[in-house]
Amino acid sequence: MSELSLPTIMAFIIYVTIVLAIGFYAYMRTKNASDYFLGGRNLSPAVSAISAGASDMSGWVLLGLPGYAYMAGLEAFWITLGLTIGVAANWMLMAKRLRLYSVLLDDAVTVPSYLQRRFDDTKPWLKIIAGLAILLFFLFYVGSGLIAGGKLFNAVFGLDYNVAVFAGVVLILFYTLFGGFLAVSWTDVFQGLLMLAALIAVPVLVISNAGGLVGFANQVSQVNPELLNIFTNAKGVPLNGLEIISLLGWGLGYFGLPHVLARFKAIRSADEVGVATVIGVSWSFIGYLMAILVGLCGTVYLVNPLADSERVFIELTSLIFHPLIAGVLLAAILAAIMSTVDSQLLVCSATLAEDLYPMLVKSELTPEKRLQIGRIAVVVMALLATVLAMKPDSKVLDVVSYAWAGLGASLGPAILLSLYWRSMTAAGALAGILVGGATVIVWEALGSSGYGSGIFDLFSLVPGFLFSVLAIFVVTIIGGQTQSAKVLDQFDEMRSQL
Repeated sequence: MSELSLPTIMAFIIYVTIVLAIGFYAYMRTKNASDYFLGGRNLSPAVSAISAGASDMSGWVLLGLPGYAYMAGLEAFWITLGLTIGVAANWMLMAKRLRLYSVLLDDAVTVPSYLQRRFDDTKPWLKIIAGLAILLFFLFYVGSGLIAGGKLFNAVFGLDYNVAVFAGVVLILFYTLFGGFLAVSWTDVFQGLLMLAALIAVPVLVISNAGGLVGFANQVSQVNPELLNIFTNAKGVPLNGLEIISLLGWGLGYFGLPHVLARFKAIRSADEVGVATVIGVSWSFIGYLMAILVGLCGTVYLVNPLADSERVFIELTSLIFHPLIAGVLLAAILAAIMSTVDSQLLVCSATLAEDLYPMLVKSELTPEKRLQIGRIAVVVMALLATVLAMKPDSKVLDVVSYAWAGLGASLGPAILLSLYWRSMTAAGALAGILVGGATVIVWEALGSSGYGSGIFDLFSLVPGFLFSVLAIFVVTIIGGQTQSAKVLDQFDEMRSQL
């Protein structure tokens, strides 16, 4: 779709109008910082589950993952398996405990605040390092979403890439800035359903035209039979253990994604976590599976190989659907991008307003001032991410993998263990965050430089997560610190409510 079409423009306008209307309504409901950052902790199970999934499934699920499957075939299934296990483990192991504990800890809104109160830490370092880890890796994550947005508008409307990125930022800022968490969560539900519909529509039509799954599989096999083998790459070379572990290891990242964890804290009752878990895991698995099928559909339906594999969903949609329907489905890509970027910006703003700024000015802020600082922080973070996104040749999945690994390895083990290990200390949590984050940074640098004998081909999240867990155990046990009676009482109260 290189030319503007009136039906496509109409579809986009309708979509944007709905999103802005939701943002305005949420603005009327947002009265204080708790509303702005967690929606007053009153999300239903369905909203919480779909919002969590949609905020996770950025443009990388509609652009990056189909593009990977287009090039690698069912090798991408290992990522889907790892991600699905990760979603399920995150909901089952963390959701209920985090919902209960964050309320007990003086209504802890952010991850840094949760960690500081969980250990009754009087020193600032744990809170500061956790906050800086979020800001650092989220800059790359938000940047990946803006890269996806630039590719979308460039492909659909022929807009200059930089102009397209800026237009997407302005739209996202509008409803995130004013509506906060309620706007983000409600739009995530709308956008999440639109994303899933788009991911299902494309393969259903292509597979039905091929005469069903058997006919479709035969067509893929005629192009390259190795695309249907989950144990080899597209060239027929068997996947080794490191490659399979790397792909499965993506699931570890979920434990450290603050924008997903925020949905756990915002669900209206811990007793509703079970229902939300079923909805969330089912929704995510279907979405990931359909994304892989979209990539395989591209190998069959597209005659000319794509120079940019991450445009496979865009090209398929523009070819097989009426312009009006194509416009709606392509709006799903914008929905995927916005549903993640808005959530990430909100987490960054909460970290700055709730954790870092009060420490900088060394004073308590009124709820109104926190809300004001949070909104200013959204703008600042969006502008910084926009600068990072001004590289049209970047791969969405590559940028996401770096941020995903950094967040999962630095924050994931500390948060997970803090919910289960009564004797864990603040020093142990700090060591885990530092070691996990540093491992990802160093591992990625060594891997990109070609250093080593293949070990650095392992996804950095895997060693980062393991080293972080090890650091937490070693520092907690050797440190000799004991938890205060206050911390132990809070932990026991949380456990008694499970």
